[in-house]
Amino acid sequence: MSRTVTIDPVTRIEGHAKITVHLNEQGGVEDARFHVTEFRGFEKFCEGRSFWEMPGITARICGICPVSHLLASAKAGDAILGAQIPPTAQKLRRLINWAQIVQSHTLSFFHLSGPDLLLGMESNPAERNIMGLIAKHPDLARKGIRLRQFGQETIRILGGKSVHPAWSVPGGVREPLTAERRDQIKAMVPESLDTVELALDLLKDRFDQFGPEIQAYGEFPSLFMGLVTPEGGLEHYDGVLRIVDGTGRVVEDGVAPERYRDIIAEAVEPWSYLKFPYYKPNGLENGMYRVGPLARLNVCDFAGTPRADRELRQFRRLGSHGQPVLSSFHYHYARLIEILFSLEKIAETLDDPEITNTHVRSRAAVNRTVGIGVSEAPRGTLFHEYHVDENGILQKVNLIIATGQNNMAMNKTVKQIAQAYVNGQQLTEGILNRIEHGIRAFDPCLSCSTHAVGQMPLHVQLLAPGGAVVDEIIRD
Repeated sequence: MSRTVTIDPVTRIEGHAKITVHLNEQGGVEDARFHVTEFRGFEKFCEGRSFWEMPGITARICGICPVSHLLASAKAGDAILGAQIPPTAQKLRRLINWAQIVQSHTLSFFHLSGPDLLLGMESNPAERNIMGLIAKHPDLARKGIRLRQFGQETIRILGGKSVHPAWSVPGGVREPLTAERRDQIKAMVPESLDTVELALDLLKDRFDQFGPEIQAYGEFPSLFMGLVTPEGGLEHYDGVLRIVDGTGRVVEDGVAPERYRDIIAEAVEPWSYLKFPYYKPNGLENGMYRVGPLARLNVCDFAGTPRADRELRQFRRLGSHGQPVLSSFHYHYARLIEILFSLEKIAETLDDPEITNTHVRSRAAVNRTVGIGVSEAPRGTLFHEYHVDENGILQKVNLIIATGQNNMAMNKTVKQIAQAYVNGQQLTEGILNRIEHGIRAFDPCLSCSTHAVGQMPLHVQLLAPGGAVVDEIIRD
């Protein structure tokens, strides 16, 4: 008798999804699927608009990482113009991108996954949220809120507002950074560095408590992809694409971002609106790869800042015999290292005397009919591809989102966790939360919404082939 366990909706992620766990006749887990149940269609309704509008439009894809779409879109516009943006504009774009990484990773660690990590996977679900974290660890929760505030405030200072800033445009940015506003950002950096160092110590001290989770939460070989500098350093804004396999062997290196179609293809499945990108040369069956902070730390040779390089060396000790770190549980650790790196780079860039230069935009018209913009969003590599006519009107748009590129890995992670914890006889809140946490480790961004506070409804059913309910759990 085959049966299915359904988790709908998955909570404390940005967006709406459900999980089904398929049991075989013996009650063992046969398969598991992560279903994205919402459809948005940005690619289609952007057709007919001017490419000049795209940074402002595509930033609305997400309220958590609007800067990622803002920058990738502006970079695609740069390519259509055939324009070299001013050096100061590039530095300012990097600043706002690092600020977004800080705020987004902080949200993920402290607010979305923190309740599981600090209160326990099987703690009371009524308290296993940000409010419960504030009640049990008020000082830490307060520091986490202020760390995210640093990222949001830096975005506001640079872009005019903290959400959906229409600041980065084809050719550069709209406004320069004044010395006064530069000093505002600099004054906030020391406290932020202290907080992320505290979070790193706290997480590492708890690794021993999560041995089974580390082994079951996405511990499998895969490809990893991310941008690196030409020298192989950690990169978030520019650079070239690199892919390594589960042993650390470099599969692709120095790939210009505009050539992404040579190495990435997309598949679809009837049970999810989220596409399934894969490494094209290996085919769909063997082409699974991961992106995001775990992947970026696995593909780079070094970070390039003192504190982040120190942590990167410790991080790599988690890999077997010098190989990449495979467990998706360690996305949490990788996020904190990237926050540390971003804060160091922000401080370094603010000390550059050129950062307050007022020449921040190049002017040009349409010189190319295809533009591709790539940057590293908090959750992974983001691609914007625009095809325009001679007037700059969009004829075709293709967006490959970071979460989509982790789709195959998320499905495999859910299956691995279910096989470790679901016995086919009884469902518990703790088991369901563990499966959900496997998805939270990837910090998927499915839309502008987020389920960070309070209880979300959850209805889980164990069904016989004829549809009779064998067991169920309802979370109001």
